Amino acid sequence: MHTDMEWWTRIRVRMAQEDISKRQLCREEGIGWSTLEKVLSHAESPGYRREAPYPEPKLGPYVARIEQILEEDSNVGKKQRHTAQRIFERLLEEGYEGGYTQVREKVRALKRQRGDVFVPLRHDPGTAQVDVGHALARVGGVLSNICYFVMALPHSDALFVQAFWHARTEMFWEFHRRAFEYFGGVPRRISYDNDTVLVSAIIGTRARRLTEGFLQLQSHYCFEAHFCTVRRANEKGVVEAMVGFARRKFLVPVPQVRDLEDLNALLLEQCRADLERTLRGKTAGKQELLVEDEAAFLPLPAGAFDACQKRCPRVNSLSLVRFDSNDYSVPTCHAHHEVVVKGYVDRVVVCRQGQVIACHDRCWGRGQVCLDPVHYLGLLERKPGALDYGRPFEGWALPECFAVLRARLEAQSGGEGTREYIQVLRLLERHSLAQLTAAVERGLRCNAVIRDAIAQASRSRARMSTFTLLPGCEPPRSATISGTPLSRTGCAPRARVRSTISRMLPVNFSGECPVSFTEYMKQTTSGRRSSMRTLQPGSTAKSVPLKSARAGSVIQTETSRVLWLCTSMRSIV
Repeated sequence: MHTDMEWWTRIRVRMAQEDISKRQLCREEGIGWSTLEKVLSHAESPGYRREAPYPEPKLGPYVARIEQILEEDSNVGKKQRHTAQRIFERLLEEGYEGGYTQVREKVRALKRQRGDVFVPLRHDPGTAQVDVGHALARVGGVLSNICYFVMALPHSDALFVQAFWHARTEMFWEFHRRAFEYFGGVPRRISYDNDTVLVSAIIGTRARRLTEGFLQLQSHYCFEAHFCTVRRANEKGVVEAMVGFARRKFLVPVPQVRDLEDLNALLLEQCRADLERTLRGKTAGKQELLVEDEAAFLPLPAGAFDACQKRCPRVNSLSLVRFDSNDYSVPTCHAHHEVVVKGYVDRVVVCRQGQVIACHDRCWGRGQVCLDPVHYLGLLERKPGALDYGRPFEGWALPECFAVLRARLEAQSGGEGTREYIQVLRLLERHSLAQLTAAVERGLRCNAVIRDAIAQASRSRARMSTFTLLPGCEPPRSATISGTPLSRTGCAPRARVRSTISRMLPVNFSGECPVSFTEYMKQTTSGRRSSMRTLQPGSTAKSVPLKSARAGSVIQTETSRVLWLCTSMRSIV
């Protein structure tokens, strides 16, 4: 049958315009009478229409079986459904004698009949959708699998993307906290999947039993949560598309970053740049529509959400506390006590009685032990041998000046020098490593290597400047210490030394009264008051018998302290 529109039109025009009979037109065009009648009855070719379907003598008895298999597949994940080839193999086992082509065409036709049809959704301002995707990124030179969360605003198509190592509760919390701060408010309604981080049980079609963690987040921000029907991702189709968009646009080529913080900064920059686009079918750009979303948001709560997992374990005898299958150290004074462990995305914080006692980087492996050598320094005073053989101190990278300090102290006093070195290390409990390193280097230069001298050097200049000079007094520029030689069997003339040092106290010119010498020495001795006698104004020093072995150490200690104080005060004033 002719279907060419030009030929079809010519026949109809000739019949309408020319004085010609149908018989003559059929003879001239070489067509039959029925064809001419069809051309004259239709303005265009109606095509071939089969009145009855093809007979299926071999496949017909198995059509119901194919429909049953496809119905069962509707309740199974896509990756484990029957293919046409697999259905053909099963039909052969059941006695089918036809070919594969018939089965394939029938499966294709039945799937078309069963295809889903969706209704376009209306997206009001102030609503959001959240989903998670997976991608590869080279972090710190290592190709790693990462999870990235996406929050999309369907009304404006604005999106926010952040990457994490895992899709766990604390990451979910942290992502929401960042997203709400990025958008400047809280969406009134947020749609989610039925992830186990959010939903602990599905009851019926719509009812959900939510997890404790999600309820805490919802209670803090007061948004309405909507959970999609199982395997009906079309209910949040905007964010489903945004997950793929973010992977193709933001993570291709594979990003190479130093850490996740750099990657998230890159993603944040991409999200802001994406606001300049205008999508097809939208009346305005993303930036303009986002203003309408922001107007419909809930305000951010006054207090920030503490995005962490909390546990209340007991510290064991090794001064370790377990969190998420890993052990973290705490100061030994907290052993055998209950503490609160807070697991954040990037760190683990241990608290006791409302005070932070330890903080570690978060470990994401299993069975790992995170030790901080500073936590075990207090125990070294009773067990100094652990300094060389204790696991917390294995591979402890300290600056070279600490090794020099230890060697000098041990050369002077042997075992007592080791204890003195431990006392110096304990200053790390109150000062940073950089501050203590500077103090140790200064003490080595001044030959003031005892703990008290280094402790004094660790104090900042700002704190030292709080001492003031009496009105009308001139600050000293130098000092000369004189006195009788120190005896190994007598005592040092501390009264004379103290009298000299009392005139050398750090000062400033604010006009306030200076600190007393007694108070100043209390601050600098820190634990050695038992080996010193504080003299009141007007009193005199008395002889204190000393054993010869100890006398040299005490005299050397006092002498080093005085020499260092004079040197440091001269540099300060």
